Amino acid sequence: MSSGPAHQILRDTFGYASFRGEQQAIVEHVASGGDALVLMPTGGGKSLCYQIPALLRGGVGIVVSPLIALMQDQVDALKQLGVPAAFLNSSLEAEEAREVSRQLMRGELKLLYVAPERLLTEGFLNLLERLQQDNGIALFAIDEAHCVSQWGHDFRPEYRALSVLHERFPSVPRIALTATADAPTRSEIVERLALESATRFVSSFDRPNIRYRVTQKNNARQQLQAFLEAEHPDDAGIVYCLSRKKVEETAAWLKEQGWDALPYHAGLDATTRSANQKRFLREEGVIMVATVAFGMGIDKPNVRFVAHLDLPKSMEGYYQETGRAGRDGLPANAWMAYGLGDVVSMRQMLLSGEAPEERKRVELQKLDALLGFCESTACRHQTILRYFGEEHPGSCGECDNCLSPVDTWDATRAAQMALSCVYRTGQRFGVVHLIDVLLGKVTPKVEQCAHQQLSTFGIGKELAQAQWSSVYRQLAAAGFISVDMEGYGGLRLTEAARPVLRGEQEVWLRRDAEPARRKPSKAERGSRLREAYAGANEDPLWLALKAKRMELAREQGVPPYVIFHDSTLLEILNRKPQTLDEMGQVSGVGQAKLAKYGDDFLRVLEDVARFKPVS
Repeated sequence: MSSGPAHQILRDTFGYASFRGEQQAIVEHVASGGDALVLMPTGGGKSLCYQIPALLRGGVGIVVSPLIALMQDQVDALKQLGVPAAFLNSSLEAEEAREVSRQLMRGELKLLYVAPERLLTEGFLNLLERLQQDNGIALFAIDEAHCVSQWGHDFRPEYRALSVLHERFPSVPRIALTATADAPTRSEIVERLALESATRFVSSFDRPNIRYRVTQKNNARQQLQAFLEAEHPDDAGIVYCLSRKKVEETAAWLKEQGWDALPYHAGLDATTRSANQKRFLREEGVIMVATVAFGMGIDKPNVRFVAHLDLPKSMEGYYQETGRAGRDGLPANAWMAYGLGDVVSMRQMLLSGEAPEERKRVELQKLDALLGFCESTACRHQTILRYFGEEHPGSCGECDNCLSPVDTWDATRAAQMALSCVYRTGQRFGVVHLIDVLLGKVTPKVEQCAHQQLSTFGIGKELAQAQWSSVYRQLAAAGFISVDMEGYGGLRLTEAARPVLRGEQEVWLRRDAEPARRKPSKAERGSRLREAYAGANEDPLWLALKAKRMELAREQGVPPYVIFHDSTLLEILNRKPQTLDEMGQVSGVGQAKLAKYGDDFLRVLEDVARFKPVS
């Protein structure tokens, strides 16, 4: 292992023996003064990419984040590591904020987290100019950079003004980070933040530890109950619903069934939202039932499942929401119940909104991509990665389609008709018009375009409109056609369509009626999680280690994972270190945490060993 300054900080401060993926290249690039755009999946270690350069460089690292709740957690975690850090946002009283500003100007901080609204005030920008002259600014980190995109699901108008950082502080390196950005969003980030000369670091979007499953909706509550009982009886997780009413009803119903469930949505008063979020973060086994108002930036690493009772708005939304599971790298589940009613509700919601027509068109295209994912027979991991412009090397063996292949039909002829219709109409029309042509419907638009004269007019009457919709969505999901995001939503053929049209490749699609799904047995669940947890849940030492972690967390008023992640506790459980030196070799135990907690956890190991019966 390299012994450079970056590795020394990684080992001594953060407790990790080596960098992951492109972390080292990013750290070295930014530490040397370069700008960077970093795309890395949730749980991939984005924070280290700016925290370590901030510690390596002179001055203070300024981190721009829209997530007030996450700032507190990240600052707490850094303080545990012995890193002087603070945050400035609307949650602070005026005197508290002034004290943070004084610490900043005295050079007592290495990292400061700040909300974009505060950073953009003239007073704060002037403060930064004085800071640059006196103590220096190490870097600007712009977290959740996808918020700059007007087409994104988390658009924040104030993010567009962050180009001021480059204008007023041209010598300070900037690093923009996001876990969710398709190609158009990446381009918009570069343009809006003036990052044209920044080096791009794009990590794989794959989350191999997440098992994706989509099931036909049929009494969704009972299906959710069966899923929780079979696979997550004692685990923390998130259940997403579309409406506030459904959130409250589902949380109340789960509570009646004996689950520790809490509601979260924007309509709740701030005190209730804050209290529920705090319980979710700081206690074990809590289920949060929420709208999408909950989640961005939630840093709880041991969320073992994310369930959707309603369809998300887009693939980006689905990817980001499911990405809140398994951030610690241990097995996790993404489970979704999906039905035709979801499609109707979501389309109505998008169409009835006040957004401009162009925005509605893009949102409907994104929804169609998600519907294609739901109906696809291909590996779920492959389909997600293809959407983000990445290829997956092979079947994952960890999704419903790989584990229990679905009932399919030979749709080669239907695919040829559908693709030929795209080609004959000029590769510039949407699905509705194409289906009208296939079904031989003489509509004003069909007449205007003279498409009733085409060879494809009326050749598809053996399938119903809903079946053709499914065919087109699945062809899009499989990569045979793409949606023109820059034009008017027309469908275009991809190179993959050529062998299908030539009759050189068969196409098999999912049947509309899914076969009944067998509920995973507890034995199956156990076989998957037991490999990760090594039988931990029944081990008295595991329970004792978790109890000590909870005791220390409550004493300090921080979430348990700020003390140690589950993955660190598992390594302690399996390695059973006997000395502080051995404890210091455990991943996630840096020098500060070793000094604070090493003796406490060694005593737990000694106590359990002393009273453990000899078999």
